[in-house]
Amino acid sequence: MNRLVLGAVGALLLMAAGFFWWQGRAALEKGAPPPDLSAAPGAGPIELPSADPHGKGAALPQAVKKKGSKEETRFNRFDRNRDGAINRNEMLSTRVKAFQKLDGNHDNLLSFEEWAVKTANRFKEVDRNGDGIIARDELNAYYAVQDAKKAERAKAKADCACGKAAPKGKPAEEDDD
Repeated sequence: MNRLVLGAVGALLLMAAGFFWWQGRAALEKGAPPPDLSAAPGAGPIELPSADPHGKGAALPQAVKKKGSKEETRFNRFDRNRDGAINRNEMLSTRVKAFQKLDGNHDNLLSFEEWAVKTANRFKEVDRNGDGIIARDELNAYYAVQDAKKAERAKAKADCACGKAAPKGKPAEEDDD
């Protein structure tokens, strides 16, 4: 009988200690300040684009193309200011043209509606018979058309003396991915 009472008291003490530890930990986490990101070596404050109260987003950075070796080209694709480091804005600047295609009202903010319209339009483009289901042959046909368009743009770029013109007024350096 004594063993049973001692076991029950021990179990209650362990449960009480666990409960107080859990509550103390929750109180510490609740009142804990956010981590200091500026304490990281070489890291300054992260500058993110912001929108003004009138709903117009900040201007997007412009994409610029330079020549160099493969590795230099890959790195320079992101390092726009040529400081030898890539920040967040530089990393996102390569997708400006794709973003501008999605931004229907050109306010530099992408709403869910703009995203949904593009997705629905692409779905309709792939679903050739309009049954609401994309079959494997429909998807293969869609990709075949896209590959043909890409090959046509590459051929037009190769045929052009300047190397920058493309058919239908599209810039040749544009990436549709």
